[in-house]
Amino acid sequence: AIDEYKPLDATTNPSLILAAAQMPAYQELVDDAVAYGKKLGGSEEEQIKNACDKLFVLFGAEILKRIPGRVSTEVDARLSFDKEGMIQRARRLIDLYKEAGIGKDRILIKLSSTWEGIQAGKVLEAEYGIHCNMTLLFSFAQAVACAEAGVTLISPFVGRILDWYVANGDKKTYEPSEDPGVKSVTKIYNYYKKFGYKTIVMGASFRNTGEIKALAGCDYLTISPKLLAELSKEYVKLTPTLSVKEAQACELEKLHLDEKAFRWHHNEDQMAVEKLSDGIRKFAADAVKLERMLKVDVLS
Repeated sequence: AIDEYKPLDATTNPSLILAAAQMPAYQELVDDAVAYGKKLGGSEEEQIKNACDKLFVLFGAEILKRIPGRVSTEVDARLSFDKEGMIQRARRLIDLYKEAGIGKDRILIKLSSTWEGIQAGKVLEAEYGIHCNMTLLFSFAQAVACAEAGVTLISPFVGRILDWYVANGDKKTYEPSEDPGVKSVTKIYNYYKKFGYKTIVMGASFRNTGEIKALAGCDYLTISPKLLAELSKEYVKLTPTLSVKEAQACELEKLHLDEKAFRWHHNEDQMAVEKLSDGIRKFAADAVKLERMLKVDVLS
């Protein structure tokens, strides 16, 4: 799909890596990762952890052969509330990329947008020059805290926000401009541009092409091959719906969020609280499945 659509950048997450690792085409990468884990030695748990990190980097390296930009590689979701653990793991991934001859300028480290994750991102950017992609972002509070932390990029989710409103409300269909996920990303984009934040807004997790078109003009969008295929069949001129000029004219108030204010504002958004915790649980579960799969190979 990357060869076909030629994107600038590409992203991975535990679920995508788990799916790819089970495909015969990528068995060689799995074998290489397991061999690496065994070579480093240590306890069974350490070997599996090292094999997992190596596998993420091997997939990232393969993707980087096919794109001109950056690949996003995710830190284990089970570290989502461990600031120091995330910093350590991120630095480890960057070291593994360096061993593979890939500089940190071509990597975005993905971190969960918990308070701890955002603070880890702040340290990684400021002290280590490691670029971060803040994922599982659902609330305006998360977006404000990320901007204040000076991270490189955020991935506010569109489709998962829509999923929550469809599941928890009476309304089952939305026009693109009224889609709750679209409205969320639009507000974040406008806020960032109005107040001059450099953090890139990359809309993510789309359910349909209407959402994508409603966010035309956003800094970046990360789009699945399925939706790219649908868009490629359409011959319509897209007019940007988001622009810096319009954002700067918006009526928005600047916020400053310390930890207490962040936790309060985020907690006030039921959708965001539920989707963040659900996303962390699901990514963590896929990380466990991946470890189990590698464990069989480590023990063999």
